[in-house]
Amino acid sequence: MSNIGILGGGTWGTALGVLLHQAGHHVTLWSALPEEVSQLTKTRRHPNLPGLVIPEGIRFTEDIAQAVQGMEAVVFAVPSPFVRETARKAAPLMTDGQIAVDVAKGMEADTLLTMTQVIEDEIRNPNIKTVALSGPTHAEEVALGLPTTIVSACECASAARRVQDLFTTDTLRVYTNADKTGVELSGAMKNIIALAAGISAGLGFGDNAKAAIITRGMVEITRLGLCMGCQESTFAGLAGIGDLIVTCTSLHSRNNRCGMLLGKGVPPTEAIARVGMVVEGIHALPAAMRLMERYQVDMPIVRAVNAVVFEQADPMETVTELMRRDRKTEAVLP
Repeated sequence: MSNIGILGGGTWGTALGVLLHQAGHHVTLWSALPEEVSQLTKTRRHPNLPGLVIPEGIRFTEDIAQAVQGMEAVVFAVPSPFVRETARKAAPLMTDGQIAVDVAKGMEADTLLTMTQVIEDEIRNPNIKTVALSGPTHAEEVALGLPTTIVSACECASAARRVQDLFTTDTLRVYTNADKTGVELSGAMKNIIALAAGISAGLGFGDNAKAAIITRGMVEITRLGLCMGCQESTFAGLAGIGDLIVTCTSLHSRNNRCGMLLGKGVPPTEAIARVGMVVEGIHALPAAMRLMERYQVDMPIVRAVNAVVFEQADPMETVTELMRRDRKTEAVLP
């Protein structure tokens, strides 16, 4: 049995906390929001996880030290825009031998760092390994104990295996992967493609268009990943095509829901407000555009979503422009 701290009281942090508790670990969950700590402590329920009763054994706290000090693993489960701030708070409390596990999916727009790189940039301790835990994992299903698979990614094999051991249960099967950058890039970019899938549905398009977006979106992600030195097999795996499929096809996906609103003509700020949670794909767009330019990679779907979100482009006209692009053979990856 291990002591595990979770930083972030959202749906994913709460669902993982319940899973880890059921696996026999001692879980302490921290939130920066006092009202969230109070609500979770009193009601033992999360408003966005219907049907879940949070076990009494999970401790909630406003004191980040209680969720970091003495923990074997510290799970960063805050939305990607808040990972750096959270890592800065946790850094002076972390000690040699601990494992930092990131479950947020995104990239920092100004630095182009992945989330584990952001954590490493703040902790600055080579004796603390960072692991990316990513895959096709809706919190709503994990919380209910529905069968799920995920990837523990780290260049340090022993750290990846340790996280695999900690998180594996009868309902969560964990695989390892040494290509941490590829896993994290997939997790960030797939949210943008999910926005595209949602826009397509909002415009009234069908399964044909959705299949095209998923397939060609994966080509774009893979093309970028290979230019960044990632392994092609990663994009054909759970953290790649697996996560992309689930995010593009499920109404659990906030990116998909936001995209549907955009396709129906709802302005981006209003669409985000209606979703009511952080829409990671919106935050990933600036980094994606900069990476596209840096590596001179063609990503027309990503570019089209950026035009709709940030350039007030008409969604239907944008689709027409995509369909009228120069004719070509099905792309061979670089």
